[in-house]
Amino acid sequence: MKVFLIRHAKAEAGEPDELRALNKRGREQARELGQRLAQDGVRPDAVLSSPLLRARQTAEAIARATDAEAEVDERLAPGATVDDLRDAVAGRGATVVVVGHQPDCGQIAAAVTGGPEPAFKTAGMVELALDE
Repeated sequence: MKVFLIRHAKAEAGEPDELRALNKRGREQARELGQRLAQDGVRPDAVLSSPLLRARQTAEAIARATDAEAEVDERLAPGATVDDLRDAVAGRGATVVVVGHQPDCGQIAAAVTGGPEPAFKTAGMVELALDE
């Protein structure tokens, strides 16, 4: 299974944290990321997102660009682990896009690859291979 693990795009500051929306730059980042995936021929079987607004908005932009539907998965909320990711993507198809948060994305990528934690800027992405 191929998983595109993505940190949400740039969000507004403020409270409550779960309702922080993407700012103008973040909306551009999310749209560009979706376009890049589509141009690269990525057709995800599922686009999964943390329940937080900024992650949902990022996932929705990616889903629009790749002709998929975005779905919220509570397991991808801040604090998500590699086991949460594996559970969320299980049975979802050969290609899944997952939108989450830092430091979770870096920790999950390191756990899957056995390497160091990659730097995850906003709208950062790594491609992971998971055993099904």
